[in-house]
Amino acid sequence: MVVVTAASFTYNGFTAGRATPPPGLSYVQAGDVRTRYQTWGTTGSPVVLVHGAFETVDTWSRLAPLLARHHRVYALDLTGDGYSERRGPYDVDHFTRQLLGFLDAMDLGGPGARPLLVGHSSGAAVVTEAALRAPGRTGGVMLLDGDALDTGAGPPSGLKYVLIDPYRTSLLRLGISGDGLIRSLYDAQCGPACPPLDAAGVDQWRRPLQVPGAEGALWSMLGEGVPGLPADRVARLAALELPKAVVFGAQDDVFSWRTPEQTARRIGAPPPTLIPGARHLTMISDPDAVAAAVDKVMAAPDTATR
Repeated sequence: MVVVTAASFTYNGFTAGRATPPPGLSYVQAGDVRTRYQTWGTTGSPVVLVHGAFETVDTWSRLAPLLARHHRVYALDLTGDGYSERRGPYDVDHFTRQLLGFLDAMDLGGPGARPLLVGHSSGAAVVTEAALRAPGRTGGVMLLDGDALDTGAGPPSGLKYVLIDPYRTSLLRLGISGDGLIRSLYDAQCGPACPPLDAAGVDQWRRPLQVPGAEGALWSMLGEGVPGLPADRVARLAALELPKAVVFGAQDDVFSWRTPEQTARRIGAPPPTLIPGARHLTMISDPDAVAAAVDKVMAAPDTATR
């Protein structure tokens, strides 16, 4: 144990240098978080894209240009992920305040500029809570591969007693130092329809875990578990007169096969859109299908009046 501990401290010392964000990123103050964001398109109704856990603005890089043909598209890095400032707590309340602050910063939410909020995976809880807090500033809600529920998902409770420093830092750095782990996780979540990761693609997923503050935020988020809301809170969305949509990959094994239909009923949405053959990262594997679903909900009469 002494040898392993010494080796771990030594390895951590040699790998203490942190990565820098890519050049040319855009930032804005959103609530109390200096927030990285990106926009696409200059005309049409607004769409705001909110990623899930361990994702970034770049996760939308295949979908956003398609949406930009008809919409003004915005995406942000939630705190704890990507290149936004790391500032806890990493929970739905804080993420929602950041999102609403982002709407303020982008001058969205007023008459004629009420955006469709698209939340992927755990981002579904964030857009749901934002719509509940500010329904008059919301043009619609789409839950993409997410049910918005707090299911208690996360690492086993005993893991935090095992993954302590210096060991957890060594394990993380060793795991992401090579390409194998990142490629295998991507392939499992994305499926055969996704483009294979080249070196730049691997870096897109790895670098956000190597910037200053990323490791501490990761351990905090793992301790919190996957962000979500109580079922009765999510069900309040059904009472809002907003266009709503639920879109899932038909082969998304992160959830039960019943989840899409249950989610649609819970929030008062039409029957869910299931994308054949798709897994959890539908915005990467099937961007055309997701874009068509966005266009459909944006064409709803309620959205047109907003």
